[in-house]
Amino acid sequence: MELQSAPSPTTATSTPSVAGPTQMLTFFVRDQEFGIEILRVRELQSWTAPMPVPQSPPWLKGVINLRGEIVPIADLRERLGFEPMDYGSLTVVVVIRVHTQERERTLGVIVDAMSDVVNVDAIQAAPQLTGGDRPWARGIARTEKGLITLLDVDSLFSSLGATPR
Repeated sequence: MELQSAPSPTTATSTPSVAGPTQMLTFFVRDQEFGIEILRVRELQSWTAPMPVPQSPPWLKGVINLRGEIVPIADLRERLGFEPMDYGSLTVVVVIRVHTQERERTLGVIVDAMSDVVNVDAIQAAPQLTGGDRPWARGIARTEKGLITLLDVDSLFSSLGATPR
C-alpha cells in the first residue's frame, strides 16, 4: 500500500498540549497501540526477512532493497525494550522518514499488527511515571477507541545518524 508523501511536520515542543487536527497511522506493538504522524509514512510492506548486517544493534534486523534504495529495518518491539516475538502473517513493516543528526533517512519499522488511521485533535505530554526520560514518546492522544502513545521517531532512531551512508 503506497501512501502519499508530503513535507514532514515539526515535532511537538515541551508544551503540555498541542492543538490542531493531525492524522496518525496507528499500529500495535505488544498489545499496546502506538501512532506515527501519517506525513512521516511512505508505505506499508508485508513482512519479508531482511539481509542481516553484522555488528549492528540487536533491534536493527538488517536491510532490504526497496525499489533500488537500501532501507534499514528496525524491530520497534525490541527498540522499545520489549521481548522479541516471532514474525507472522500480521507482521507489517511501516516505511517511514526519520530525521537524524545529519540528514533525512528512510527506515522500515517492524510492528506486530496494523490498526487504523485516526484524526487526533490534541496531543498531551507523556507523563513522567518512572523518573526516567522518555524521548521516544512525543505524547499521548485521546481517541474514540482510547489512548494512543505517539512516537517521536526522530529521537527513537537518532542513533542511525551515526551510521555511514
